[in-house]
Amino acid sequence: MCGYFLLKLMKIKEINHVALYVRDLPQTVHFYGNVLELPILPRPNFDFEGAWFALGTTHTLHIIAGRTSEEITGGSRKNHFAVEVESIKDCEEFLRNKGLSFLGPKRRPDGAPQIFLQDPEGYWIEFTSDEFMTT
Repeated sequence: MCGYFLLKLMKIKEINHVALYVRDLPQTVHFYGNVLELPILPRPNFDFEGAWFALGTTHTLHIIAGRTSEEITGGSRKNHFAVEVESIKDCEEFLRNKGLSFLGPKRRPDGAPQIFLQDPEGYWIEFTSDEFMTT
């Protein structure tokens, strides 16, 4: 082959998890578990504190304790992760009923709806849907 090597391409199947490095583990666990009502998952016995939550049926959110005083900088465009919900209107109602402040809903340029919520640590969560907003 004239000195050329054929490289096998790496094929990514899907994202596995999102990890957030936090200062206040109990407050963050309360927010994701009790306020957003994400199911908590069993976590391996690592040598550091943390918690795992389900994000849908196959993905997880890993909360990792130990962050010190550095602040999370940037807005919802710079530092966020997104989850898809079945209904943006139901999501909006859920967040309002919890007394949470959030941005949106608004449309992306392609018409998909978005809601942005900031967690107690300063991380942004985007809620989106493949449905199109009617109002």
